[in-house]
Amino acid sequence: MTVLRIDSSIQGPASASSELADIAEAEWTAVRPGTTFVRRHLGSSPLPADAWANAIHAKFTPEEQRTAVQREALAFADRIAAEVRDAEAVILALPLYNWGVSQHAKTWIDLVLAGATDPNERLLDGKPAIVLTTRGGGYGPGSPREGWDHNTDFLRRIIGDVWGADLTLIERELTLAAVTPAMAPFIDAANDLKKAAHEAAIHAGRTFAAR
Repeated sequence: MTVLRIDSSIQGPASASSELADIAEAEWTAVRPGTTFVRRHLGSSPLPADAWANAIHAKFTPEEQRTAVQREALAFADRIAAEVRDAEAVILALPLYNWGVSQHAKTWIDLVLAGATDPNERLLDGKPAIVLTTRGGGYGPGSPREGWDHNTDFLRRIIGDVWGADLTLIERELTLAAVTPAMAPFIDAANDLKKAAHEAAIHAGRTFAAR
């Protein structure tokens, strides 16, 4: 079995989203030890920022008129999309940055869409997708920044609705409580949310791997 794992944190070993992905992967591997993981870490190895534009322009340019840069970008987008299409499941660690989708994740998503056979291709039709997203602050009902999370619903739309995945979304908030003095009153709540997210990642890894 082949699982595509995507990370997009810029936090390296301190990443809360990658920590959740590590937990899900460990549980998956325990159930299916022969699983092959295909990995991309978009935070440490970002995709070229201009590849999407060049690939899109290539699609609207007759093949014989495409530049070498356009041909290369389109071939790259095709490979990125094929990684998603060929995977039997995905584990995606995609944190919120600046109230939205990180530039690294957005570039990857745009390239996948550019490389798809059409923008509505269900690249993950019915396949398991564990999406792990984290937020440094709090965005829940009644919080000062309720409604400021422009990341999570976008991920639902793309991965679940457009790509057709069997989506399990695991969220963790208040990840910066322990290192931000102003958030000290929320440390207990943050610890509870961390525990719940870890338990959800364990369950998702085990459950999907057993299917």
